[in-house]
Amino acid sequence: MSYTKHKTFILLFIPILILFIIQGCKRPSHSDIGKLLNDKSKNKIYKQLTTEGYTTAVKQMLQSKKVSLTNPDIIKSYYAGVDYEPVLIRDHFVNGDLDTAVAILSRSSAHGLNPKLFNGDEMANILTKLRDPKAIKTVDEAYENMARLELMMANALVNYSNDMQFGVVNPHKIYQRYYTKTLRPDSTSMKKVFAAQDLKAYLDSIQPHSPQYVALQKALTTGYTAPGLTQEETKRILLVNMERMRWKDKPTEARFVQVNIPAFQLDVMDQGHSTLNMKVCVGEGRNKDFNKSLVRYDDTDVVDHPIRRETPQLTSLINEAQVNPVWNIPVSIASREIIVEADKDPYYLSNKNINVYRNGKLVDDPEDIDWNDPKVAEEYSFKQQPGEENSLGKIKFLFPNKSSVYLHDTPAKNAFNFNKRDVSHGCVRLEKPIDLAHALFGEGEKFNLIEKYVGEDNPKTIDIALPKKVPVYITYVTCWADDTGALQFRPDVYGLDIVLYGNLQKKMLI
Repeated sequence: MSYTKHKTFILLFIPILILFIIQGCKRPSHSDIGKLLNDKSKNKIYKQLTTEGYTTAVKQMLQSKKVSLTNPDIIKSYYAGVDYEPVLIRDHFVNGDLDTAVAILSRSSAHGLNPKLFNGDEMANILTKLRDPKAIKTVDEAYENMARLELMMANALVNYSNDMQFGVVNPHKIYQRYYTKTLRPDSTSMKKVFAAQDLKAYLDSIQPHSPQYVALQKALTTGYTAPGLTQEETKRILLVNMERMRWKDKPTEARFVQVNIPAFQLDVMDQGHSTLNMKVCVGEGRNKDFNKSLVRYDDTDVVDHPIRRETPQLTSLINEAQVNPVWNIPVSIASREIIVEADKDPYYLSNKNINVYRNGKLVDDPEDIDWNDPKVAEEYSFKQQPGEENSLGKIKFLFPNKSSVYLHDTPAKNAFNFNKRDVSHGCVRLEKPIDLAHALFGEGEKFNLIEKYVGEDNPKTIDIALPKKVPVYITYVTCWADDTGALQFRPDVYGLDIVLYGNLQKKMLI
């Protein structure tokens, strides 16, 4: 064959080859589903299936709501977009993927989820029926079972995917003071399951695999009982904290400051390890003396009713330190505490180095103020000047947030000797503030300035910006695994475990 003829042959053959490849890769059409089912079960009734017949059946099932869908709009829009093709049956019935998926869904109790929510038993029965050469006797019965299996499986897989990747509940909807960015499932994330080539691989990949989650999951599945707690209470604490770990609100940065409210603890985290740890005092909690627990609470406790002084859950960026801060005393504290003390003791304000202002002007003789006047809190404002008595101590760390809280030093060091340290007005008091400053600023001119101004006898207020903003996460975790792998439990100082557990029960969590 000459070179010219050989080249012509190749050019003519390439389009045929491409067409052959495309046809080979093309997924089965509706009419091919009948052949797939027939080949698997040897039930000849499937040879009578038509695209129109199945499409009509699945549309009717969607309209009649015979299958309860948690996200009906998402599922309806997906199937409308693929001409109501039975995608899951088409791609995963013959290879046994659907059976594997049912088995995984049936083991969801390992994550604290109720397997009944996923209808695994009913789907397993339909799968058995579809394989039985004699179980399906009419075309309509085939359509009914196919449509039911397809929609039930779609609903179960979407729900399971949502629960594993984003959590069962939305923390923004159950907590009043939760200001942490938390991703929730959307139409794009929900539809990913339909594109999975291997359902087992996909379902395995979406399960939380962090060491913390695995540690709590192991304790749950082995029936671990924590010292001093009943097995039931231990289980419930594990459940709520596993749920928290599923929320997409975790730090993505390598280095950040973390405050865990129930632990009364701050850590500077770097590459997953704590490089600085200290005690903190947090805002006063509602669960006085821990008299309420996950097995002993009222129905009203499942609704979040934070008291005024509770520290919020939030994320932000620490942007500066203020050395020798001035405390602009909030109206709520002024009316409940400052005015009361000033009325008792005419020297209270001067002893505490608190200035009084009216219409922005300094009041020279606050002793002349009638503290019993009900309008006094509205007419006057109060600022505590820098010094030994300043409630913010020698330094505070600022980060934008709607609750006006910050991390700060304190002259009230004795509180760090308490085990229960919910004693502040909402801000976070630091045991070792200079150590935190060193961790944030590092060695250099700015940290040297901090040390200089902190030690001055005549303190001067100075703001020092961080060279690079550092993320801060104020969170709420009552159970975790320490560096040795041992589980640590902390009492529910704000009752937020109770709120979460109550809402998980509504979602039929175990």
